[in-house]
Amino acid sequence: MMHRVKSEEEGRPKYFYGWVIVAVMAATGAVSMGMGSLNFGLFIKPMGDDLGIGRAAFGWAQTARMGASSATSPLIGLLLDRFGSRIMLPVAALVTGCALIGLAYVTSAWHLVVLFIVMGLVGMSGPGALVTTVPVLKWFVRNRGKAVAFVGLGIPFGALLFIPLTQVLINEIGWRGAWIVLALIGILVIVPLGAIFVRRQPEDVGMLPDGGPSYEKSEINGSHIRQAADEVSWTVKEAVRSTTLWRLVIVFSMVQMATGTVALHRIAAFMDRGMDPTLISFATAFDAVAAGGSTFLFGMLVRWVPSRVLGAIGFSFLAVASVLTIYAVNLPVMFISMWVFGMGIGGMMFLNNFIWADYFGREFVGGIRGLVNPINLVVGGIGAPAAGIVWDLTGSYDPAWWAGVGLMSGAAILTLLTGAPRKKG
Repeated sequence: MMHRVKSEEEGRPKYFYGWVIVAVMAATGAVSMGMGSLNFGLFIKPMGDDLGIGRAAFGWAQTARMGASSATSPLIGLLLDRFGSRIMLPVAALVTGCALIGLAYVTSAWHLVVLFIVMGLVGMSGPGALVTTVPVLKWFVRNRGKAVAFVGLGIPFGALLFIPLTQVLINEIGWRGAWIVLALIGILVIVPLGAIFVRRQPEDVGMLPDGGPSYEKSEINGSHIRQAADEVSWTVKEAVRSTTLWRLVIVFSMVQMATGTVALHRIAAFMDRGMDPTLISFATAFDAVAAGGSTFLFGMLVRWVPSRVLGAIGFSFLAVASVLTIYAVNLPVMFISMWVFGMGIGGMMFLNNFIWADYFGREFVGGIRGLVNPINLVVGGIGAPAAGIVWDLTGSYDPAWWAGVGLMSGAAILTLLTGAPRKKG
């Protein structure tokens, strides 16, 4: 006896759990802004003055975290594909929080570097935070852009909350107390959210991506309702053999190296030009708000505009912002450069969080991103030290920044030329 195949709309659940995953990851992204990522720069002067640590040590701490993330990314990516973030996210938040508490008790530069290595190993709030980005890709196909857009809103909210809060804490209880309070906030928010609400993928709870009909409402003896919008997933081995993957690796490596020459050093350069440090801190928060807004905008537009075009636009913003940074000798130009740079960073973040699943499918996206992340992080980590060396030798960041403009422009062109791969057979 033939069973009636229910229509997709008839079988579609009224409530899709994937949006809970989006909310958790947006909240995690917001809180992570206060866990030694965006707010780290506010600690450099008070910690350096108290401990007698040079500015280079803080730069090496960031580089060490990127290096540690590159070492563990392949394993983390594979574990995310197999087990998801339900355990990994709380563990990462707990380890990161303990490392932040450890920062309250450092007495020398090597303590700082070691603790940032620990944070990099779990890869939650630093570059290439797979435990907070991969889960969302598993839950969406048709609405993936919208989901990434809403997750991106956590960044501006976190920046607006935690940058001022960090400075208030430093002023009121000192930098040591500030690290402890921020660590406790991160642990108390992220650990329960991850442990209670996170699930690996919709199939684990009887659903399909985007809120498609649940398995029990699909045809039992006949044809199944199409799964995952007919998305084709590439294995890691198949993706590695694609030239598209390596073109994207080149693109993101170029951009991360280029942004590294500007992002860290521009604040010091603006101070060297006599601009008020408080206004510079406001501009930094403004930068993060622009990044979140850009990520949201690109995520909403990707249904109508190809992701490679949006990525190229974002990289072009970065190039323009870098030129503005070179010529920013007054506050209005400085604020504009920060705003445009934030728009570009948002474009880069969106593309990096979206295109791997868009081009290679969601089933093995953790393993694929875990494979390419080390290359991007290692190459990207060259930018900041290189710019510092240029400044030490010439007394100017301009040569390094112009090189960055060239890399960003080249990446924009290469992105436009890199379409989705076609799977043979």
